[in-house]
Amino acid sequence: MIDSVADRETAIDAARSEYLDALLSNGVITDTGVPGVYGKSRDFERVLGGFDRFVTESGVDQNAEVLRFPPVINRADFERSGYLKSFPHLTGSIHGFRGNERDHAQMLRMLESGEEWTGHFHSTDLILTPAACYPVYPLASGELPVNGRLFDVQSYCFRYEPSSDPARMQVFRMHEYVRIGTPDNVRRFRDLWLDRSKAMLNSVGLDAKAVVANDPFFGRGGAILAASQVEQALKFEMVVPISTPEALTAVVSCNYHQDHFGKAFGIVTADGDVAHTACVGFGLERITLALFMAHGFTPSSWPTAVRTTLGL
Repeated sequence: MIDSVADRETAIDAARSEYLDALLSNGVITDTGVPGVYGKSRDFERVLGGFDRFVTESGVDQNAEVLRFPPVINRADFERSGYLKSFPHLTGSIHGFRGNERDHAQMLRMLESGEEWTGHFHSTDLILTPAACYPVYPLASGELPVNGRLFDVQSYCFRYEPSSDPARMQVFRMHEYVRIGTPDNVRRFRDLWLDRSKAMLNSVGLDAKAVVANDPFFGRGGAILAASQVEQALKFEMVVPISTPEALTAVVSCNYHQDHFGKAFGIVTADGDVAHTACVGFGLERITLALFMAHGFTPSSWPTAVRTTLGL
């Protein structure tokens, strides 16, 4: 059994490396020298942009408030979110130089001699955005309208997890719908998008299925949180084959946060109760990679129905 598991993991790693090589050799993405950070070709961006529009069109009936954010968030809001308690290993903070000319000269000498020079940089009031929904919750602080609020958001995101798996990028885009309101309204929203996201992926030729999942919580305490998340079915993912059918990858995440963000940011319903939240997040890079795997490296030759849906 150990050998078979080891052999399977070796085969999966080989398939991921093979697909990454194919993406690079076909010019779909370009290497930057940092694992999980890639340049994107015109075709890649056309496909990604097409699915991004598809997400917007698929949610037009939601009458969501549309917001587009930069890839950074307020450090104070980030600290209130509780992200550091659960995911310190994924966090990316932004640092800047605050020294004088003498400090600058010393830093340059260290640079030239190959020494570590980053000690001259200090944290700023910005953190790299870990998920597109995070800037929303501070904006919703206070009392909600009777029907709650619903947002359509998109942002570049960062998670520090360098990998040779092309689907595990450190910098990526997420398009999310975020629902804030009563527990019943939030759960109905989550269930609606479970069905809707599966249909969307199927319509562009991706064989998606829903699985109960958990977030990558940190440490031994994180294992307890992950088990509780699975037990309560708070997180579902839509998984599809990307590098290999032997290892399915999450491309959509449907999350019910209960009252976590409501408590953290003082969000209350019109009845005065702590608000609950849920989000559905589409990983645009991962979906794009899955489409290239499913249909080939030449989008102009993809099935007509897929090209029509994506506007290619």
